[in-house]
Amino acid sequence: MGFKPNAMKNVAMATASALFLLGFLVSLVSASVSYDSRAITINGKRRILISGSIHYPRSTPEMWPDLIRKAKEGGLDVIQTYVFWNGHEPSPGKYYFEGNYDLVKFVKLVKQSGLYLHLRIGPYVCAEWNFGGFPVWLKYVPGISFRTDNGPFKAQMQRFTTKIVNMMKAERLFESQGGPIILSQIENEYGPMEYELGAPGRSYTNWAAKMAVGLGTGVPWVMCKQDDAPDPIINACNGFYCDYFSPNKAYKPKMWTEAWTGWFTKFGGPVPYRPAEDMAFSVARFIQKGGSFINYYMFHGGTNFGRTAGGPFIATSYDYDAPLDEYGLERQPKWGHLKDLHRAIKLCEPALVSGQLTRIPLGNYQEAHQYKSKSGACSAFLANYNSRSYAKVSFGKNHYNLPPWSISILPDCKNTVYNTARVGAQTSRMKMVRVPVHGGLSWQAYNEDPSSYVDESFTMVGLVEQINTTRDTSDYLWYMTDVKIDSNEGFLRSGNLPTLTVLSAGHAMHVFINGHLSGSAYGSLDSPKLTFRRGVNLRAGFNKIAILSIAVGLPNVGPHFETWNTGVLGPVSLNGLNRGRRDLSWQKWTYKVGLRGESLSLHSLSGSSSVEWAEGAFVAQKQPLTWYKTTFSAPAGDSPLAVDMGSMGKGQIWINGQSVGRHWPAYKAVGTCSECSYTGTFNENKCLRNCGEASQRWYHVPRSWLKPTGNLLVVFEEWGGDPNGISLVRREVDTVCADIYEWQSTLVNYQLHASGKVNKPLHPKVHLQCGPGQKITTVKFASFGTPEGTCGSYRQGSCHAHHSYDAFNRLCVGQNWCSVTVAPAMFGGDPCPNVMKKLAVEAVCA
Repeated sequence: MGFKPNAMKNVAMATASALFLLGFLVSLVSASVSYDSRAITINGKRRILISGSIHYPRSTPEMWPDLIRKAKEGGLDVIQTYVFWNGHEPSPGKYYFEGNYDLVKFVKLVKQSGLYLHLRIGPYVCAEWNFGGFPVWLKYVPGISFRTDNGPFKAQMQRFTTKIVNMMKAERLFESQGGPIILSQIENEYGPMEYELGAPGRSYTNWAAKMAVGLGTGVPWVMCKQDDAPDPIINACNGFYCDYFSPNKAYKPKMWTEAWTGWFTKFGGPVPYRPAEDMAFSVARFIQKGGSFINYYMFHGGTNFGRTAGGPFIATSYDYDAPLDEYGLERQPKWGHLKDLHRAIKLCEPALVSGQLTRIPLGNYQEAHQYKSKSGACSAFLANYNSRSYAKVSFGKNHYNLPPWSISILPDCKNTVYNTARVGAQTSRMKMVRVPVHGGLSWQAYNEDPSSYVDESFTMVGLVEQINTTRDTSDYLWYMTDVKIDSNEGFLRSGNLPTLTVLSAGHAMHVFINGHLSGSAYGSLDSPKLTFRRGVNLRAGFNKIAILSIAVGLPNVGPHFETWNTGVLGPVSLNGLNRGRRDLSWQKWTYKVGLRGESLSLHSLSGSSSVEWAEGAFVAQKQPLTWYKTTFSAPAGDSPLAVDMGSMGKGQIWINGQSVGRHWPAYKAVGTCSECSYTGTFNENKCLRNCGEASQRWYHVPRSWLKPTGNLLVVFEEWGGDPNGISLVRREVDTVCADIYEWQSTLVNYQLHASGKVNKPLHPKVHLQCGPGQKITTVKFASFGTPEGTCGSYRQGSCHAHHSYDAFNRLCVGQNWCSVTVAPAMFGGDPCPNVMKKLAVEAVCA
């Protein structure tokens, strides 16, 4: 990831860097956060810091306390977030810091929880966020060029960065003031772009670093994927693995600002996921090689509410397979397995921050990293990089069995407390349960009429670029023109329809001929450009061609993505006429920004009453360009809610006037979904789900958006769908599983031995827990012996204890949670002596 600067570049910067560093070191005299080669130091103490990204606009203020609490319970020390410029300054000089953009409130909640915060001001964020976080108005500042040595851009960037820093200072939120912010980031993943731009890029990097440090926050600044980050900025790594990474100076700590817990979902793509075992393996690899700061991107991904998704084609869900799912629930086993990892790492912290590192080869694909301090602290990491085979290794005076692609952690250089491939946490299988609505959802409908736009339109010769026209106030732009067909055209008699060809820079379009939908076309994240080519039914005389061009989020990454085009740029042509081809590109076109329903605010409580809606039998199904509305009461309970849009095509959803986001269940996922092993190098295409199904079917509805009764649900449907298939669902645990070996190491057992309270070997325990308000109703599967398969598809192996179910029926059924010791005595005795056994169990929650 990133690139390697040449030596000449470092020499050229040396003089300026020395002066730069001197000023920073002077500022650190009174600061409580600093760094050295080993770690970030807080109040004089080196720390191994575990961090997780939670983006405040991707959830709601009502969700924030619970998300932060679960992050802390999961072993995090730090919350990391970007700052979203386009959310905070939607128009020049007009700021917004309310609702889910209340940054100060979010930072203060982090402080109240006792956690630290890493504030990534950017202000470019990428993040699969609309326009990479830049406000669209920025594109129209005279003379501007984004993210390079450009005066207008640097002036705007410095103004906003200073605004955010001063806000934090005014609230005394930097650690140097007693607040939680221990780190800040300027720019974001700029190294690859700097490499393309050359000298202007390098100049911009130096300017950004100097500008940031000059703001006097009293805490260190970071640049990620920036190998030539000027001193005193710490350069950091982003990626699926970062154990190979080294900072650009020996006195800087080894930091991983984005450890990718999964990957984003795009409309038309499968849903990626990353096995918990590989996630833990990547973190242990980083820590064993001297890493001291690791941030999970994401720890909670959340939702791209409204039109905040970028890409284009990024889905409304930004779940990211994070340890906390989109709805804020613990994703098990990932959340629990990483929590256990963090506890094991913290036991090693004294040795990691002060000990001498020794690397010890243990085999062709095996090695140990041992940290030993002068005070006697000793910790070790035993790694097996072979993705196919177990390894038995000798370390110290003991022998250790290492599963494939795993690392064992020994906080005392003797006893294993954790192995990355041995999951002690339960697996929770989730389900979406339809919420019964008394009397069902009663829908009303209102149809858009393209011919009604004359009053709100403008006409000009030729085709226009979409974003320059809409300024991103709407996803939609109408392109309308008239075509006169002579009565002597041959196709009127032959029936061979003329072909309309429309070339678009993206992202989707619907073509209407004389008010009737002729067809649709759409691109993808990898190929946003598209072509519509179809025979069209024209009549003698004047014909109206109306093209609805649709943006599906603005680009968020790429060199000067602000210059990329969207919309119908042509050519637009008719083929199959008497004279062959007719180019329509340079005739008069009439344009209308947005939909009539948008200008009437049909999605809002007040606007929805401004038109007459069809009811009952008059509500059309499979009708394009249709608004639907209904009302419902808030379901009882606290389970997270979503709306099931499986019966719809493409459009947008609102609840009580607030935008849930874009829906597009008709865009089915194309890809290869197959069984995925945790072993071997992970990438975003390795582990995929939902092939052949909707990329996103369910859309998160925050409970805080609901009133007890009379909630307004509005759907705009572009393609045509059946609103009667829409339902409200709640997310809850379906079944819980565990899969634990008979002598699997656990941290609890290690601590009992270390305390002297126990001096005999201890068996591990299985812990099962349903969701709040649920109980275990039945045991679906249980086998102590050599069971096979995975959660949801377990089966007995050649060895099985016939009383495997008894302990669970006795201790678990009827309970919200239970624990069962994994020992032969619990299951009627040893079913196969001298064989390594394990327990697999699946229980139903209701």
